[in-house]
Amino acid sequence: QVQLVESGGGLVQAGGSLSLSCAASGFNFASTAVGWYRQTPGKERERGMAAVATSGGSTNYAGFVKGRFTVSRDNAKNTVTLHMNNLEPDDTTVYYCWTYVGRDYWGQGTHVTVSS
Repeated sequence: QVQLVESGGGLVQAGGSLSLSCAASGFNFASTAVGWYRQTPGKERERGMAAVATSGGSTNYAGFVKGRFTVSRDNAKNTVTLHMNNLEPDDTTVYYCWTYVGRDYWGQGTHVTVSS
């Protein structure tokens, strides 16, 4: 079955950087879009797209990223990584690895806390 396992969250000061990694299994990774969503701050049941890497190699970013995040995928290792720079306190939330294989699949989530 589809599995997505995140790692790399933690605490960082504003202006700092973090990288999140997701190990995927159970589907044809190279042929499937993968990416990162995050829980909308203050809204427990709402998630919004942060960054997606399509199977064709293109990337899409949410407006709030503002050039600070980079998503990359390694089809040989079945991993997708989110590099986050210039983090802001408003980036504090839970980040989820995502893919779509007939339906949305999510990882367990990893917490990112940005202190001011």
